[in-house]
Amino acid sequence: MLAFIIRRLAQAVIVMLAVALISFMLFQYVGDPVTNLMGQEATAEQRAQLRADLGLDQSSVVQFARFIGNAMHGEFGLSLRQGRKVSTLIAERFPATLELSLVAALIAVCVGIPMGVIAALRRGTWLAQALMAFSLIGVSLPTFLIGILLILLFAVTLNWLPSFGRGDLTQLGPWATGLLTVDGWRHLLLPAVTLSIFQLTLIMRLVRAEMLEVLRTDYIKFARARGLTNRTVYFGHALKNTLVPVMTITGLQLGGLIAFAIITETVFQWPGMGLLFIQAVQFADIPVMAAYLCLISLIFVVINLVVDLLYFAVDPRLQFDRAGGH
Repeated sequence: MLAFIIRRLAQAVIVMLAVALISFMLFQYVGDPVTNLMGQEATAEQRAQLRADLGLDQSSVVQFARFIGNAMHGEFGLSLRQGRKVSTLIAERFPATLELSLVAALIAVCVGIPMGVIAALRRGTWLAQALMAFSLIGVSLPTFLIGILLILLFAVTLNWLPSFGRGDLTQLGPWATGLLTVDGWRHLLLPAVTLSIFQLTLIMRLVRAEMLEVLRTDYIKFARARGLTNRTVYFGHALKNTLVPVMTITGLQLGGLIAFAIITETVFQWPGMGLLFIQAVQFADIPVMAAYLCLISLIFVVINLVVDLLYFAVDPRLQFDRAGGH
C-alpha cells in the first residue's frame, strides 16, 4: 500500500511539473506582460525597469524556477486586467465554482444511480425506454443549449427562478456562501441542474450497463439459488458491486465539473472561476490563465489520487494482486 501511494505521488508531481511548464510558457509566448501593464506610451527606460522588476531579464531557467516557487506558495503575480493579486481573485471566485460543482455532482449521483438501477431492473418496459431516451438527449445536447432552454422555461416563461447571478450571500469568515439563504438556492438551482445533466445521464448509463453485467454473473445466480429475495440480490449484492467502477468515474467527473463549468458560468453569469477565466482569455490576462490552469490540474491530480486509493481500498482483488506481486 505504501509503495502504491509513493508511486501515485511521484506521478502526481510529474504531472504538476508538466502543467507548470505549460503555464510558464504562456508568460513567454503569449503577449508581452510589460506592454500589457504599461501600454504603448511607456518609454524604453520604463519598459526596461519594469522588465527588471518582474525578473523578465533573467534566463528562462531562473524564471521557471522562480515561477515554481511562487506557484507552490499560491502566488501568480498581478492580474493584467484588474491590477489585483491573482491569488485574491481566485480566492474570491473559487467558493462559487466549488458550490456549483458540488451541488451539480450531488444531483448527478443522487438522481443518476437510481435511474440507472431502474433502467436495468425494468429493462424492456416503457419506463426504461423513456429513461434511456432521456439519457440520449442529455448526452447529445450541448450544455449551453440546455442552459438556454432552462432559462427560457423557468426564468422567462414561468418566472419561477432567476437566470443570472448568485443571489444573497452569507459570509462565513473568508468564505461567502449562498447555500444558507433561500435566494442563494434559487439562483443556484438552474446552473446546477444545467451542469449536472450530462454527468447524470453518463452515470445512469454506466450504472445500467454495469448492473446488467453483474446480474449475469455466477454469484448472483448462486444468491438466487439460496432463496434470497430480489431486494437482497439487487441491492445487497448486485448494486454493491456495480458501484465500484461507478465510484471511479464519479470521482473523476467531479474534477470535470469544476474544470468545465466555464460554459455554464458564462450562460448564467455565475461569478466563479470559469467566468473569470473567460474574461482573462478575452484580455490575454496570462497570470490568471496560468493560475487557473495550475489550480484545475491540481484538483484533477488530487481527486485522481483519492479515487485510486478508494478503489484500492474497496476492491479486494487489487489488494490480492499487489500482495501476489502481479
